Amino acid sequence: MTMTQLIYHSQPFGFDSGVLAGILSQARRNNTRNGLTGALIARGDLYLQLLEGPTDAVTACFAKIVRDNRHLDVKCVSDRIITERLFPAWTMRDDQVPSWLWNANEVAAGAVEKAAPGIVLEAFQRLAKTSG
Repeated sequence: MTMTQLIYHSQPFGFDSGVLAGILSQARRNNTRNGLTGALIARGDLYLQLLEGPTDAVTACFAKIVRDNRHLDVKCVSDRIITERLFPAWTMRDDQVPSWLWNANEVAAGAVEKAAPGIVLEAFQRLAKTSG
């Protein structure tokens, strides 16, 4: 069965643990209903998310995220057809590592925008191999 995998990044607006908990709770509820899985890497200066599942559901979810006022400057990194999920058991895996692939200065200098899609995907592949 073919599916879509989409990766995007955005800048959080009003980020704190309560906002993040709300995002994760809503995502897990909606993703269960819509057949989506994925992961969210979140910190105060960056949301980096991978969504996977039926193409229509991924497209609709991403459209909602673009309109969500908790996200600023939403940009798609990768949008591709897949046959296997990277996070099959996770309606929304979360990772809040304070210093992830880029530090805050690198993010501010545009490292996320400059990163090749394969580099970003590799980070999610590493996350998928960790227990959580």
